[in-house]
This record gives sequence, structure tokens and C-alpha cells, in this order.
Amino acid sequence: MRSARWSAAPARKAFPVGGETYRGPIIDAHHHLWDLRLERHAWLDWPTQGDELAPLRRNYLVEDYLKASTRSGIVASVHVEANWDPTDPLGETEWLDSLERPAGIAARYVAYAALASDNAQEIIERQAAHERVAGIREIISWHPDPAKARVERGDLMEDARWRAGLAHLQSHGLSFDLLISSRQLDMALRLARDFPDMQFVLNHCGSPMDRDAEGMDQWRASLRRLAAAGNVSLKISDPVAYDPAWTRESLAGVILHCIDCFGAGRCMFASDYPVAGLHITFDHWLALFSDIIADLSEDEKRSLFFDNARKIYRIPV
Repeated sequence: MRSARWSAAPARKAFPVGGETYRGPIIDAHHHLWDLRLERHAWLDWPTQGDELAPLRRNYLVEDYLKASTRSGIVASVHVEANWDPTDPLGETEWLDSLERPAGIAARYVAYAALASDNAQEIIERQAAHERVAGIREIISWHPDPAKARVERGDLMEDARWRAGLAHLQSHGLSFDLLISSRQLDMALRLARDFPDMQFVLNHCGSPMDRDAEGMDQWRASLRRLAAAGNVSLKISDPVAYDPAWTRESLAGVILHCIDCFGAGRCMFASDYPVAGLHITFDHWLALFSDIIADLSEDEKRSLFFDNARKIYRIPV
């Protein structure tokens, strides 16, 4: 069922910015929902330094997202798989389909499939049968420091079996969201060139997680090389995950480099709600992003906030 209580964007506040204020519609290209009563998100119980994940151990449902974003001008959003139990790959999609919500919220899903699994083709076909599924994500972020790695292998993008699974996305017109570390960006460039007809979407600014001078230089150079692949777009999402002691200047350095590399025509604003909330509120992130891009043209701002996400995820707004 779909709720009729919230059918259009509410009036949004004008964010104070250095240039012209953007007042147009916004698509949030990356957020998550979960219900802990379903017991499908074991990652939230992973041990972390200082129990960093503790604030996320509660339900984040449609009403919570609406409350967080109510003043933002968001007219649609993309739900990205939230590391649901991998033994039940269709479960999250079916759960989302069951939720009562405004038509624009989670208008499209980036669902999960393990591309190297024996049944990858079947799972992809079943995911694609859901009207709202526009893409697939499998987290393949690797780092030589085990504390920063999400997978054991750093070369999955070059594995023949994994690539065979990826190839099934093309026949269904599905994009692939890349959650990788900055050390894998050059490998992602080879992947994008080998699949020139597939749309790839790089998550979270390419994950600049190594914050020393050498690590940031490596991220900047690798990101620029990856941007040469015209079939890769980028989400400017949750830069605070890798920069918890952020300043406006540190975030601006990342955001503006992303736009400089990919152009406003291939970048998208996204919240990464609720995960980004560990280090910044929804409103504060939107205000900072708006301020940092304030000197761009109105067309460029609309591309970042709305047009690019609508096109890539085929959102009917």
C-alpha cells in the first residue's frame, strides 16, 4: 500500500550559502531502512572501536526517514541494500515492497546479489522482476588493513566467475553500485572498460579512507583516472565516514575534487542515512553540501541534486 499523507515535497528551508541558494527538487540517491525485529542485519552487532555502531542499533523505518528529511525538499529516494542476511537475498526487496510509504520514498532499490554464487543468474532475474529494482550492489571493499576491509579478497573485480555474474545485469538493464576502497579504483577502471555498456555507480566518493597525505594523494590520482571511464558515475555521499573529525574545508576538498573529476553531469548528492548520522545530521550535511557547491550554475546544481539520479536509476518523477 502507498500512503497518501505525504505525496509531495514539503516547503523547504533556504540553506545559507555563499552563492545562489538551490531551491529545486532533490533525489536522495543513497539511504537505508531496517527493522531490527526481523533479525536480518548481523553487521550491526560487529565489534567496533568504542562501540561506534551503537547509535545505529534501533529501527530506521519510513517514518524515521521522513522525520529526518522533512525540511529537505526531497521528492524521491533510492534505497540501497543494507547488508541484509546474504542467505536471504530476496528478503530485503520483498520487505521493502511491503512497506506503506509515499510513492517517492524508496522509489527505486539497489538490491543485493552475490555475483560469484552458483545461483547468481537466478537471483538477479528474480530481483529484476521487482518493478523498483534498478541496480545491484555487492560490497567488495578491500584494504590491506583487516580492520578496514569488508571482504577477504581484493581482486574480486578481476575474478572470472564474479564477472560472469556481473554480465547478467546487462540483460536486465541493471546498474552496479561499487562500494570499494580507494586502493581498488584502478581495478574498477579496468572493470568499467571491460563492460563499456554497463552503468557503474561509485559509492561514497570512492572511499578516501587513508587520511594521511600519501593516502589522499593516491585517492585523488586514482579517482581522476577512473573518471576517464564515461560509464562510471559517483555518489557524493557520507564523506564523514572517513573523516569523523571533519571540517568544512576537509569536506570541501573531497566534494570539489569529485566534481572536478567527474563533472556535475556524473555526480549525485546522497545522504547515506542513517549511517552518516554517526558523524553529521541530515540537515547539516545537506546545508554543507549546498554551501560547498554554491558557486556552481543552477543547471549544475540541479544535475547534482536531481537530474543525474533520476536518469541513472530511472526514477519516475
